[in-house]
Amino acid sequence: MAAAALSSVEFDRLMQSVGPFEARPRLAVAVSGGSDSLALVLLAAAWASRSGGEIIALTVDHGLRPEAAAEARQVGRWLKAHRVRHRTLRWQPDPVMHFAGGIQAAARAARYGLLTEWCRAQGILHLAVAHQQEDQAETMLLRLARGSGLDGLAAMAAVAERDGVRLIRPLLSVSRARLRATLSQLGQAWIEDPTNENAAHARVRMRALMPALAAEGLDTPRLAAATAHLGSARAAIDDAVADLLAAAAAMSPAGYVRVDRIALAAAPVEVSLRALSRCLLTVGGGDYGPRLERLTRLHRAICSNGFTSAATLGGCRILPRRGQLLICREPAAAREVVDIRAGVAATWDGRFRIALGVGRPRTLTLRRLGEDGWTKLTAAAPDLRRHPIPPPVRPSLPSLWQGAELVAAPHLGYRSAALSAEIGVAFVPPTPFVPTRFTVA
Repeated sequence: MAAAALSSVEFDRLMQSVGPFEARPRLAVAVSGGSDSLALVLLAAAWASRSGGEIIALTVDHGLRPEAAAEARQVGRWLKAHRVRHRTLRWQPDPVMHFAGGIQAAARAARYGLLTEWCRAQGILHLAVAHQQEDQAETMLLRLARGSGLDGLAAMAAVAERDGVRLIRPLLSVSRARLRATLSQLGQAWIEDPTNENAAHARVRMRALMPALAAEGLDTPRLAAATAHLGSARAAIDDAVADLLAAAAAMSPAGYVRVDRIALAAAPVEVSLRALSRCLLTVGGGDYGPRLERLTRLHRAICSNGFTSAATLGGCRILPRRGQLLICREPAAAREVVDIRAGVAATWDGRFRIALGVGRPRTLTLRRLGEDGWTKLTAAAPDLRRHPIPPPVRPSLPSLWQGAELVAAPHLGYRSAALSAEIGVAFVPPTPFVPTRFTVA
């Protein structure tokens, strides 16, 4: 039986499941030109029109394939015919940069970074992406093969927060066949990405196994349904983690957290482990928490009476402090150095957004304070030795330099007379401290 196109009533229901939205919703939709994303953007455009809102389609040109730029232009022409606004964002990686996780992983991270940055700049809260039922099933199998726990096996949430933007996936319960039927009904072609057939990618190899798994009863709908059941369990645990963190932890705008060690140890192990992981993830500024084996080892040490010296994990230092834990950034991990210009905001260490106002000097270097910076700071302002920010935190704080001269340490309230520009600083880790409840479509 041929797959049926997705109706407007069905899509309205799917969008309702990932709401709420404004009275006149504004939505960005990531579109590559493949069948899934093109179907999403056309369905979303019709939905927004019915709601009195608007959408804009965003294509990221990674430049990894020679035809990518031409494909982005083709997407723009198609969407113009449907009266949908379209914008192409281009990634320009540093040619000498080493990508530890591979160029594909770096491109994927850059894609989300460009999309969310554009949404924030335009004041758009919602970013829709076209992950669908097969993607969800493949993600579960990939994570199962890697030994993931509940978080991984729940696969992708229908709603997630990323860098201050609501990432929504309304199509997780919809098959690719139905999305292609929708495009066929609209008379819309799509682009086939050759990388989807490249067996060098684990997802492609997993996809090739799906027919054999389906013959044993593990078809795509059943696997996707399993992720939904696991997602419901994860959502319940996320609620408990949020309650524990609200009661037992205090996050500082300077990017460190104090945790009641007794409350952490008294909580159910699964909840306590996740709360500890969330602290490390937020303070460390990462996208993923530490591996379960190392996290469990640290958790056992913390919950025993023998945890009396500092430990490191996930780019963080964990220190015992009179019945509490102090979790702060490991200074050696905060090694990023960036130039910041007047009137332009910069993100540093994946955790702080710093804006330099108009004034002098017009260009500064942004890096960790370090021990050398602390020495210069206290020589210029000795009273700062008594600053309430704990000593282990200070070396990893952001600071601004002009050459070898320390110009400002915003969290410590220091700025030299040479700096006339205003400084704005905010702690904005990619993962929020209190988890957004895992949402099942």
